[in-house]
Amino acid sequence: MNVYLREMKAHRKSLIIWCIGMIALIGSGMGKYAGYSSSGQSMNDLMAGMPKSLQAFLGFGTLDLSTASGYYGVLFVYILLLATIHAAMSGATIISKEERDKTVEFLFVKPVPRKKIIGIKLLAALTQISILALISWISSLVIVGHYSDVSIADDIGITMLGMFILQMLFLVIGTAIASLSKKPAKAASFSTGILLLTFILSFAIDLSEKIEGMKYFTPFKYFEAKDVMYGGGLDTVFVGISIVLIGALGFATFVLYDKRDLRV
Repeated sequence: MNVYLREMKAHRKSLIIWCIGMIALIGSGMGKYAGYSSSGQSMNDLMAGMPKSLQAFLGFGTLDLSTASGYYGVLFVYILLLATIHAAMSGATIISKEERDKTVEFLFVKPVPRKKIIGIKLLAALTQISILALISWISSLVIVGHYSDVSIADDIGITMLGMFILQMLFLVIGTAIASLSKKPAKAASFSTGILLLTFILSFAIDLSEKIEGMKYFTPFKYFEAKDVMYGGGLDTVFVGISIVLIGALGFATFVLYDKRDLRV
Protein backbone atom coordinates (compact mmCIF):
# COMPACT_ATOMS: atom_id res chain seq x y z
CA MET A 1 0.00 0.00 0.00
CA ASN A 2 2.97 2.32 0.57
CA VAL A 3 3.87 1.88 -3.09
CA TYR A 4 0.32 2.81 -4.08
CA LEU A 5 0.35 5.99 -1.99
CA ARG A 6 3.82 6.83 -3.28
CA GLU A 7 2.63 6.59 -6.88
CA MET A 8 -0.51 8.61 -6.24
CA LYS A 9 1.48 11.35 -4.55
CA ALA A 10 4.12 11.38 -7.29
CA HIS A 11 1.50 11.91 -10.01
CA ARG A 12 -0.81 14.19 -8.04
CA LYS A 13 0.24 17.48 -9.64
CA SER A 14 0.22 16.16 -13.18
CA LEU A 15 -3.22 14.61 -12.67
CA ILE A 16 -4.59 17.94 -11.45
CA ILE A 17 -3.19 19.64 -14.57
CA TRP A 18 -4.76 17.02 -16.85
CA CYS A 19 -8.13 17.44 -15.10
CA ILE A 20 -7.98 21.23 -15.47
CA GLY A 21 -7.09 20.79 -19.13
CA MET A 22 -10.07 18.49 -19.67
CA ILE A 23 -12.49 20.93 -18.02
CA ALA A 24 -11.04 23.75 -20.13
CA LEU A 25 -11.43 21.70 -23.33
CA ILE A 26 -15.08 20.89 -22.64
CA GLY A 27 -15.87 24.43 -21.48
CA SER A 28 -14.20 26.18 -24.42
CA GLY A 29 -15.67 23.72 -26.93
CA MET A 30 -19.22 24.19 -25.75
CA GLY A 31 -18.58 27.94 -25.50
CA LYS A 32 -18.02 27.93 -29.27
CA TYR A 33 -21.34 26.13 -29.69
CA ALA A 34 -23.05 28.89 -27.71
CA GLY A 35 -21.39 31.50 -29.92
CA TYR A 36 -22.57 29.87 -33.13
CA SER A 37 -26.07 29.37 -31.75
CA SER A 38 -26.44 33.00 -30.71
CA SER A 39 -25.23 34.25 -34.10
CA GLY A 40 -28.09 32.49 -35.85
CA GLN A 41 -25.75 30.57 -38.16
CA SER A 42 -26.78 27.08 -39.27
CA MET A 43 -23.91 24.85 -38.23
CA ASN A 44 -25.16 21.96 -40.34
CA ASP A 45 -25.26 24.10 -43.49
CA LEU A 46 -21.89 25.63 -42.71
CA MET A 47 -20.19 22.26 -42.29
CA ALA A 48 -21.94 20.72 -45.30
CA GLY A 49 -20.15 23.21 -47.52
CA MET A 50 -16.71 22.15 -46.28
CA PRO A 51 -14.50 19.63 -48.13
CA LYS A 52 -14.88 16.06 -46.90
CA SER A 53 -11.24 15.97 -45.79
CA LEU A 54 -11.75 19.03 -43.58
CA GLN A 55 -14.96 17.58 -42.15
CA ALA A 56 -13.07 14.40 -41.23
CA PHE A 57 -10.23 16.39 -39.67
CA LEU A 58 -12.65 18.43 -37.55
CA GLY A 59 -14.62 15.33 -36.61
CA PHE A 60 -17.92 16.25 -38.27
CA GLY A 61 -20.10 13.35 -39.28
CA THR A 62 -23.78 12.51 -39.13
CA LEU A 63 -24.42 14.34 -35.84
CA ASP A 64 -26.86 17.24 -35.66
CA LEU A 65 -24.65 20.21 -34.88
CA SER A 66 -27.62 22.43 -34.11
CA THR A 67 -28.11 20.60 -30.80
CA ALA A 68 -25.85 20.70 -27.77
CA SER A 69 -25.57 16.91 -27.66
CA GLY A 70 -24.69 16.73 -31.36
CA TYR A 71 -22.00 19.35 -30.97
CA TYR A 72 -20.68 17.51 -27.92
CA GLY A 73 -20.46 14.38 -30.07
CA VAL A 74 -18.03 16.22 -32.35
CA LEU A 75 -16.08 17.57 -29.37
CA PHE A 76 -15.89 14.06 -27.92
CA VAL A 77 -13.20 13.09 -30.45
CA TYR A 78 -10.80 15.52 -28.80
CA ILE A 79 -11.93 14.65 -25.27
CA LEU A 80 -11.15 11.02 -26.11
CA LEU A 81 -7.77 11.94 -27.57
CA LEU A 82 -6.78 13.87 -24.43
CA ALA A 83 -7.93 11.09 -22.10
CA THR A 84 -6.15 8.31 -24.03
CA ILE A 85 -2.89 10.27 -24.27
CA HIS A 86 -2.98 10.65 -20.49
CA ALA A 87 -3.68 6.92 -20.10
CA ALA A 88 -0.87 5.82 -22.44
CA MET A 89 1.65 8.14 -20.80
CA SER A 90 0.54 7.13 -17.30
CA GLY A 91 0.92 3.44 -18.12
CA ALA A 92 4.35 3.83 -19.68
CA THR A 93 5.67 6.22 -17.04
CA ILE A 94 4.48 4.37 -13.96
CA ILE A 95 6.37 1.25 -15.10
CA SER A 96 9.51 2.78 -16.58
CA LYS A 97 10.20 5.64 -14.20
CA GLU A 98 12.07 3.50 -11.66
CA GLU A 99 14.74 2.74 -14.25
CA ARG A 100 14.60 6.25 -15.66
CA ASP A 101 15.04 7.86 -12.24
CA LYS A 102 17.53 5.24 -11.03
CA THR A 103 15.30 4.15 -8.13
CA VAL A 104 15.01 0.49 -9.20
CA GLU A 105 17.36 -0.78 -6.50
CA PHE A 106 15.52 1.14 -3.77
CA LEU A 107 12.11 -0.26 -4.76
CA PHE A 108 12.86 -3.84 -5.73
CA VAL A 109 15.11 -4.78 -2.81
CA LYS A 110 12.01 -4.70 -0.63
CA PRO A 111 10.69 -8.14 0.46
CA VAL A 112 7.80 -7.88 -1.98
CA PRO A 113 7.45 -9.93 -5.20
CA ARG A 114 8.06 -7.96 -8.36
CA LYS A 115 4.65 -8.95 -9.76
CA LYS A 116 2.94 -7.55 -6.68
CA ILE A 117 4.71 -4.22 -7.07
CA ILE A 118 3.67 -4.08 -10.73
CA GLY A 119 0.10 -4.92 -9.71
CA ILE A 120 0.06 -2.07 -7.20
CA LYS A 121 1.50 0.31 -9.81
CA LEU A 122 -1.22 -0.72 -12.27
CA LEU A 123 -3.86 -0.12 -9.60
CA ALA A 124 -2.46 3.38 -9.02
CA ALA A 125 -2.50 4.12 -12.75
CA LEU A 126 -6.05 2.78 -13.03
CA THR A 127 -7.08 5.08 -10.18
CA GLN A 128 -5.60 8.06 -11.97
CA ILE A 129 -7.36 7.42 -15.29
CA SER A 130 -10.58 6.76 -13.37
CA ILE A 131 -10.32 10.16 -11.70
CA LEU A 132 -9.81 11.86 -15.07
CA ALA A 133 -12.78 9.95 -16.50
CA LEU A 134 -14.94 10.96 -13.53
CA ILE A 135 -13.96 14.63 -13.90
CA SER A 136 -14.69 14.42 -17.63
CA TRP A 137 -18.11 12.90 -17.00
CA ILE A 138 -19.14 15.41 -14.35
CA SER A 139 -17.83 18.35 -16.40
CA SER A 140 -19.68 17.15 -19.48
CA LEU A 141 -22.94 16.72 -17.59
CA VAL A 142 -22.72 20.20 -16.07
CA ILE A 143 -21.40 22.16 -19.06
CA VAL A 144 -23.30 20.44 -21.87
CA GLY A 145 -26.42 20.28 -19.72
CA HIS A 146 -26.24 24.06 -19.36
CA TYR A 147 -26.69 24.47 -23.12
CA SER A 148 -29.18 21.64 -23.72
CA ASP A 149 -32.96 21.84 -23.42
CA VAL A 150 -33.31 18.06 -23.16
CA SER A 151 -31.70 15.44 -20.94
CA ILE A 152 -28.24 14.45 -22.17
CA ALA A 153 -27.26 12.21 -19.24
CA ASP A 154 -27.68 8.93 -21.15
CA ASP A 155 -25.78 10.10 -24.22
CA ILE A 156 -22.89 11.46 -22.17
CA GLY A 157 -22.87 8.38 -19.95
CA ILE A 158 -22.48 5.96 -22.87
CA THR A 159 -19.71 8.01 -24.49
CA MET A 160 -17.86 8.19 -21.17
CA LEU A 161 -18.14 4.42 -20.75
CA GLY A 162 -16.62 3.93 -24.19
CA MET A 163 -13.89 6.41 -23.34
CA PHE A 164 -13.03 4.60 -20.09
CA ILE A 165 -12.66 1.29 -21.93
CA LEU A 166 -10.22 2.91 -24.35
CA GLN A 167 -8.39 4.57 -21.46
CA MET A 168 -7.80 1.12 -19.96
CA LEU A 169 -6.70 -0.20 -23.35
CA PHE A 170 -4.12 2.51 -23.89
CA LEU A 171 -3.02 2.24 -20.27
CA VAL A 172 -1.98 -1.39 -20.75
CA ILE A 173 -0.49 -0.58 -24.16
CA GLY A 174 1.74 1.85 -22.29
CA THR A 175 2.63 -0.63 -19.54
CA ALA A 176 3.35 -3.44 -22.02
CA ILE A 177 5.65 -1.22 -24.09
CA ALA A 178 7.45 -0.02 -20.94
CA SER A 179 7.89 -3.62 -19.79
CA LEU A 180 9.35 -4.65 -23.15
CA SER A 181 11.40 -1.58 -23.99
CA LYS A 182 15.11 -1.50 -23.19
CA LYS A 183 14.98 2.30 -23.25
CA PRO A 184 12.66 3.26 -20.35
CA ALA A 185 13.06 6.99 -21.00
CA LYS A 186 11.43 6.56 -24.42
CA ALA A 187 8.57 4.26 -23.39
CA ALA A 188 6.07 7.13 -23.09
CA SER A 189 7.10 8.46 -26.52
CA PHE A 190 6.63 5.04 -28.13
CA SER A 191 3.20 4.67 -26.50
CA THR A 192 1.93 8.07 -27.62
CA GLY A 193 3.42 7.45 -31.07
CA ILE A 194 1.30 4.31 -31.46
CA LEU A 195 -1.72 6.21 -30.18
CA LEU A 196 -1.28 9.02 -32.71
CA LEU A 197 -0.81 6.56 -35.56
CA THR A 198 -4.11 4.86 -34.74
CA PHE A 199 -5.74 8.30 -34.41
CA ILE A 200 -4.52 9.31 -37.87
CA LEU A 201 -5.71 5.97 -39.25
CA SER A 202 -9.22 6.72 -37.97
CA PHE A 203 -9.20 9.93 -40.03
CA ALA A 204 -7.95 8.06 -43.10
CA ILE A 205 -10.83 5.60 -42.79
CA ASP A 206 -13.31 8.50 -42.75
CA LEU A 207 -11.75 9.80 -45.97
CA SER A 208 -11.75 6.52 -47.87
CA GLU A 209 -14.34 3.76 -47.75
CA LYS A 210 -11.81 1.41 -49.39
CA ILE A 211 -10.01 0.94 -46.07
CA GLU A 212 -13.16 0.59 -43.94
CA GLY A 213 -11.94 -2.85 -42.85
CA MET A 214 -8.98 -1.22 -41.10
CA LYS A 215 -11.33 0.07 -38.39
CA TYR A 216 -10.51 -2.97 -36.26
CA PHE A 217 -6.92 -1.74 -36.00
CA THR A 218 -7.74 1.67 -34.55
CA PRO A 219 -9.50 1.89 -31.17
CA PHE A 220 -10.67 5.40 -32.09
CA LYS A 221 -13.26 3.79 -34.40
CA TYR A 222 -14.60 1.46 -31.70
CA PHE A 223 -16.89 3.82 -29.80
CA GLU A 224 -17.49 6.91 -31.94
CA ALA A 225 -20.08 9.32 -30.59
CA LYS A 226 -22.13 9.20 -33.79
CA ASP A 227 -22.55 5.44 -33.30
CA VAL A 228 -23.06 5.13 -29.55
CA MET A 229 -25.26 8.17 -28.87
CA TYR A 230 -29.03 8.41 -29.37
CA GLY A 231 -29.63 4.82 -28.30
CA GLY A 232 -26.91 3.25 -30.44
CA GLY A 233 -25.01 1.83 -27.49
CA LEU A 234 -21.60 0.16 -27.47
CA ASP A 235 -20.85 -2.36 -30.21
CA THR A 236 -20.43 -5.77 -28.53
CA VAL A 237 -17.78 -6.80 -31.08
CA PHE A 238 -15.59 -3.82 -30.23
CA VAL A 239 -16.22 -4.28 -26.51
CA GLY A 240 -15.11 -7.90 -26.86
CA ILE A 241 -11.97 -6.94 -28.81
CA SER A 242 -11.13 -4.31 -26.20
CA ILE A 243 -11.53 -6.73 -23.29
CA VAL A 244 -9.33 -9.35 -24.99
CA LEU A 245 -6.62 -6.78 -25.76
CA ILE A 246 -6.73 -5.33 -22.23
CA GLY A 247 -6.40 -8.82 -20.74
CA ALA A 248 -3.60 -9.89 -23.11
CA LEU A 249 -1.57 -6.70 -22.72
CA GLY A 250 -2.07 -6.67 -18.95
CA PHE A 251 -0.82 -10.26 -18.78
CA ALA A 252 2.12 -9.36 -21.03
CA THR A 253 3.04 -6.52 -18.68
CA PHE A 254 3.43 -8.89 -15.73
CA VAL A 255 5.28 -11.58 -17.69
CA LEU A 256 7.66 -9.29 -19.56
CA TYR A 257 8.57 -7.13 -16.58
CA ASP A 258 9.05 -10.10 -14.30
CA LYS A 259 11.60 -11.63 -16.70
CA ARG A 260 13.58 -8.58 -17.76
CA ASP A 261 16.88 -7.45 -16.32
CA LEU A 262 16.38 -4.08 -14.67
CA ARG A 263 18.83 -1.24 -15.23
CA VAL A 264 19.98 0.22 -11.91
